[in-house]
Amino acid sequence: MTHSYTTDIRTVAARQTSASRRDFLHLSGTAALLAAAKAALPSGAFAQATGPEVKGTRLGYIALTDAAPLIIAKEKGFFAKHGLPDMEIAKQASWGATRDNMALGFKANGIDGGHILRPKTHLYATGKVMQNGQPLPMYTLLNLNEDGQAISVSNEYKDLNVQKDASPLKQAFERKKAAGKELTAAMTFPGGTHDLWIRYWLAAGGIDPDTEIKVIVVPPPQMVANMKVGTMDCFCVGEPWNEQLVNQNIGYTALTTGELWFKHPEKILGMRADFVDANPKATQAILMAVMEAQQWADKMENRQELAEIVGKRQWFNVPTGDINKRLLGDINYGNGREAKGTNLYMKFWGEGGATSYPWKSLDTWFVTENIRWGKFDPTIDIKALVDKTNRADLWREAAKTLGVTDAPTADSRGVETFFDGMKFDPAAPLDYLKALKIKRVA
Repeated sequence: MTHSYTTDIRTVAARQTSASRRDFLHLSGTAALLAAAKAALPSGAFAQATGPEVKGTRLGYIALTDAAPLIIAKEKGFFAKHGLPDMEIAKQASWGATRDNMALGFKANGIDGGHILRPKTHLYATGKVMQNGQPLPMYTLLNLNEDGQAISVSNEYKDLNVQKDASPLKQAFERKKAAGKELTAAMTFPGGTHDLWIRYWLAAGGIDPDTEIKVIVVPPPQMVANMKVGTMDCFCVGEPWNEQLVNQNIGYTALTTGELWFKHPEKILGMRADFVDANPKATQAILMAVMEAQQWADKMENRQELAEIVGKRQWFNVPTGDINKRLLGDINYGNGREAKGTNLYMKFWGEGGATSYPWKSLDTWFVTENIRWGKFDPTIDIKALVDKTNRADLWREAAKTLGVTDAPTADSRGVETFFDGMKFDPAAPLDYLKALKIKRVA
């Protein structure tokens, strides 16, 4: 379109005296249509004139409750509202499959982004987990959720009633190993959030996750089945799999990850840098759609419907009863322990979007913790990596367009405190490393 809406109105007025009635009605109809279109579009969208550069792309997700914002954005029409009617949200078989499809990109029948473990942005961008070590430039666009994961233990250790303190397992593990049996702790991806949570918990209990137990990778939907056949002693994964484990009486939850680090970051919306750089308007539209979905999902009155939606066959194919209770903060740990109405439910948005905002200080912890376990060299420039991959600037732009008030503007959430009393100051990450007893660095 070459003329503005107001120019068309003036043109109509000027032609009223000379144009035929048919011409006048045609032009008036055009102006009315333009006015209606302007009213229907989201704030700021009409000024962009052409809207998003593409009508959609493909984002991946794993069957975990924290993928909900992407699914809700699709199901509730938020993507379509922001000019992206062709968005595809595609289930991935594992985090390894997600990595491989991300490397392909949508144009090669892969994905351009999606629901991923927060440290994956750093692991992809540095090539640490990519085929042939080839770096894949990535951006962290927003934090999808806080909390909502758990560490579960096999019923083999039911009598120990293990909770936040993992130390009772140390002697039990030693006895099992002396009997010639293998010990395994499962997580979902090397260097990912679940890997770091279970390593932190074991190490805090005096158990070295690299020398005293074998840490293995198991896709989230396969966790329960594997524990059922006795191939693992404990695991860390997101919901609904911990709750399903308890419901099937195969094991019990030792602790939720919110008890390990309250309001910890978890999954993100991560995207290939080449897509974001080439499609700034589409990226803003994706951000706004997902942020609106996070706002919807954060309301307690919507949690039952959320569980019903994601539990559908085309998404998780999981009974609603395995999803809804922990979303409300009702934790049945199994083994006779229950807690109702806790604050350990999954958070999606937070005050002013503080949950959704991608704090750089939190990325700093993930890089530091991966140095701890040998995924990154101690000499890596943590700040440079975080600055290169974290696009909090794009989040702030989207929040402003959505009219979000009191949105975060700083880079740091401040000093973080863990369940064992350890503190992490993002301004001094190496001091944190030095204070840790079990680690792979000096």
